[in-house]
Amino acid sequence: MGFNSIVLVKQVPDTKRVSARAMNPDGTLNRSALPAIFNPEDLNALELALQLRERYGGSVCVITMGPPQAAEVLREALFRGADSVILLTDKCFAASDTLATSYILSQAIRKIGRFDLILCGRQAIDGNTAQVGPQVAEKLELPQITYTEKVECIKDGKISAWRLVEHGAEL
Repeated sequence: MGFNSIVLVKQVPDTKRVSARAMNPDGTLNRSALPAIFNPEDLNALELALQLRERYGGSVCVITMGPPQAAEVLREALFRGADSVILLTDKCFAASDTLATSYILSQAIRKIGRFDLILCGRQAIDGNTAQVGPQVAEKLELPQITYTEKVECIKDGKISAWRLVEHGAEL
């Protein structure tokens, strides 16, 4: 049968290396002054997708949106075990907010068509909005589970998952 996952990832500046040199006079981040890395939260989503593929079969497709150099995170995703990768890049995507980003990603997912689950990291370390994943789900009219810690069971098209809530966790 198989279980096909799409994982949305982002290349981000390494915020652990922020210094005065990396800050613009207006207080914004000078992204070119920092090395780019795979968003750590998205690595969790990729790992979960790979575990699900191992348990249930299927495939893992990784998508990122960004400049051509964002292909580096896609190479890393392939190295880690992804089956396929897609880079969405266009100069008109520059400086997209979460609304534009989620629209572009949702359109790419519509084009792919066949998937069982879309996984996203909790948030990107360069913005911390945690909005892209929920906005993609909304645009695709899909149910969502946020703050998922682990997937317990996938059966008959239903998923049981543990997720964090304010005072603990729930199944």
